[in-house]
Amino acid sequence: MMVSGTLRSEWIKLRSLRSTWYTVASLFAAGLGITALATASAGAEYAKATAAERAAWDPTSLSLKSFIVAQLIIGVLGVLIVTSEYATGLIQMSLTATPRRSRLLAAKVALAAGVAVVAGQMLMFAAFLIGQGFLAGQQLPHVSLGDPGVFGAVVGGGLYLAAIALLAVGLGTLIRATAGALAALVGIVLLVPAVADLFPAWMQWLFTFWPSKGAAAIFSVKLDPAYPNPWLNLAGLYVGVAVVLAVAFAAFRRRDV
Repeated sequence: MMVSGTLRSEWIKLRSLRSTWYTVASLFAAGLGITALATASAGAEYAKATAAERAAWDPTSLSLKSFIVAQLIIGVLGVLIVTSEYATGLIQMSLTATPRRSRLLAAKVALAAGVAVVAGQMLMFAAFLIGQGFLAGQQLPHVSLGDPGVFGAVVGGGLYLAAIALLAVGLGTLIRATAGALAALVGIVLLVPAVADLFPAWMQWLFTFWPSKGAAAIFSVKLDPAYPNPWLNLAGLYVGVAVVLAVAFAAFRRRDV
């Protein structure tokens, strides 16, 4: 089967799953809902803020806060692209139709990247516009896409979500079980960053590109002194994801199923 045929086959399988559409719907419902709640109540928070807190006010980051939940939901989509076939036993049929395992997994990775980039960018732009609308309505400091650094933060946010989806594909391939892969993803994006200070000093460099830590600096216009190069941090996240995917490809080629 040619590459285009494999991609087409994977796309048909993905769009035929109800879980795909439920996940995408949840991504937008949760992401935009959280944005609306966070920015609609920002007036009270700003009124109580100190002068230093007002100086650090970042309307862009505030409207993109939904990434914390969105990364988990888009991770579910990435995991299901792989593990749904293991759960149903269809992986054996897929390998029969596409004996070249690298081609099959590459098609899944390409599909996950395409869907995640489109969905992630749509979510980030919509969240930004909705959030800024709520802030403007309360006469709070707000920004537009043309302001310095804002467009890059929104686009970078979509690319961050795409990286999480690809990481989820790698984890799904290695673990082959939806629950296990999701548990690993939650540990990576939420639990490890929460205890980052407990890691020894010689390991702290890892957090310059870790999800929800250094790589998440891309969502802010006002630079965090700890992560002054957010695009380099995001690039580091993609390097880490590439390593996970390389291991996943090697494991997928060597296993029986």
